[in-house]
Amino acid sequence: MQEEIFNKKQTFRYLIWTFGIAYLIQAAVAVMYANGLTIAYQLVMMAMMFVPLLGTLLSGYKLRNIGWRPRFRGNLKPILIAWLSPVVLTAIGAAVYFMVFPSHLDISGNSLSSIAGVDAVAQLEAQGISYPIYILITVASSVTYAPAINIFLAVGEEAGWRGFLYPQLKAKFSKRTAWIIGGVIWGMWHWPLIGLIGYEYGSDYFGFPALGMLAFCVITVALGIISDWLYEKSGCIWIPALFHGAFNAVGTLPLMITVPDTGTARLLGSAPVGLLAGLPIVIFAVVLLLKCKKNAE
Repeated sequence: MQEEIFNKKQTFRYLIWTFGIAYLIQAAVAVMYANGLTIAYQLVMMAMMFVPLLGTLLSGYKLRNIGWRPRFRGNLKPILIAWLSPVVLTAIGAAVYFMVFPSHLDISGNSLSSIAGVDAVAQLEAQGISYPIYILITVASSVTYAPAINIFLAVGEEAGWRGFLYPQLKAKFSKRTAWIIGGVIWGMWHWPLIGLIGYEYGSDYFGFPALGMLAFCVITVALGIISDWLYEKSGCIWIPALFHGAFNAVGTLPLMITVPDTGTARLLGSAPVGLLAGLPIVIFAVVLLLKCKKNAE
């Protein structure tokens, strides 16, 4: 990592390329989604994670100094936080959500049936796997090896957001302001998906899609603060990528034990992108924000 000097031209080029390409991709994803091309649009969405990296390169910025070399020595604490905090924060948030909405807890497999078909649970049981066991297997994989796999997708975003944009914003504004602006930009980058296919929150809620867009920005601001803090602590872009990958791995787990239709409550949880279930993440980010303010004084 190196101290950045704000480059207005490169920053605007980055934003134009990153948003332009991503928005075109998201329009294509919406068409695929509408035509039931599930595998195709999922693959395209995975590829979209490399758009911020591509946008950085097209802006003319050289990425060689963002900490590509893995740094394990002295970074054990950031690595453990990046790997384990997503599952801990997600579990706490889900517990809070189900305490408020106990009727939304469902371990019968209805959520799986709504996605994979009514016979999905029966097919599992025919293989000798009960739905609770299936949940445990999924949780184990999501906590152990999935973050290490997801890191190679997440680094495509992290190289752009944390490697380029956040340092540029911090060179222009105070760190706290840069963290907030960067998080809002990151959230806005996903807006077409939220509006076109109900990404993260579905479409059956009051204020669709505007409230979903705003709620998602709250979460991306919080996640962006934690990610950039990990990047600053480690000096290695792979650490926030690990956090991002771990969050993606566990983020949908609470939905496995949630009734399929929660309506407007989907804005609140049970996944950590909900405003209620996401409270632990927001609180963690606020603590870092306040700590940043204290250190600046």
